[in-house]
Amino acid sequence: MNLTFREMKPEDADAVEAVEQACFAIPWSRESFWKEAANENTCYLLALDGEQVIGYAGCWISFEEAQITNIAIAPDYRGQKVGTRLMAELIRLVKERGVTAMTLEVRPSNAPARALYAHYGFREAGVRKKYYHDNGEDAIIMWNTKL
Repeated sequence: MNLTFREMKPEDADAVEAVEQACFAIPWSRESFWKEAANENTCYLLALDGEQVIGYAGCWISFEEAQITNIAIAPDYRGQKVGTRLMAELIRLVKERGVTAMTLEVRPSNAPARALYAHYGFREAGVRKKYYHDNGEDAIIMWNTKL
């Protein structure tokens, strides 16, 4: 694998949508990713194997805080530390933009994601009841306030 990272551009929306559809029961649309990539208050980072998009992570930035919106790794690339390296790069990029704290929601059932976030200093801070529309699962709110 030849793993590299770069910021997402609107023309990457089709490739990102393909990863999204492979990963989530209720995926975002191609148009949603196009809009996110064009928004100056977001940071979306792609993980690439050569030229192929194999994952992405994104967040909204508001002043010194970032809200992680999506992180996904194509199923064939899971378990190879792609998510770990992608998260490190996303944190590096947002810190360069003045971010000092990040937050996200994660499913209680998603143990690999929870472990990844804990590795990067995120701590549980609350619960959003019935947050996920596909099955009514709650979401754990996590924060890292010491970037």
